[in-house]
Amino acid sequence: VRIQIYTKAVVSTQSTGEQQARQMEMKNNMLSAILDQKARARLNTVAQVKPERAQKVEMMLIQMFQRGQVMGKIGEAELIKMLEEISKSDTKTTKVNFDRRRVDLDSDSD
Repeated sequence: VRIQIYTKAVVSTQSTGEQQARQMEMKNNMLSAILDQKARARLNTVAQVKPERAQKVEMMLIQMFQRGQVMGKIGEAELIKMLEEISKSDTKTTKVNFDRRRVDLDSDSD
């Protein structure tokens, strides 16, 4: 009985891995159809530095392609514009607060 359970778990894990591999392959094929070679290289470079930003751009490109909004291949300049738009929307404001605490050993008590 234990052997059967184990083999079923292995088979389901393999099928999940195969599904993910197929999805990645489909995504890469779609991106290759959408982007020209220089734009694809830039997107791969962005993915090395900021994977979450690259994923957003990839999803946006795939959605545009599925809706029929992409006419021809997207060049590097257009990809840069898309990356700039995403970076504008993702700007995080950083606020620094200085909390100055008084210590009992102040120079005023002399």
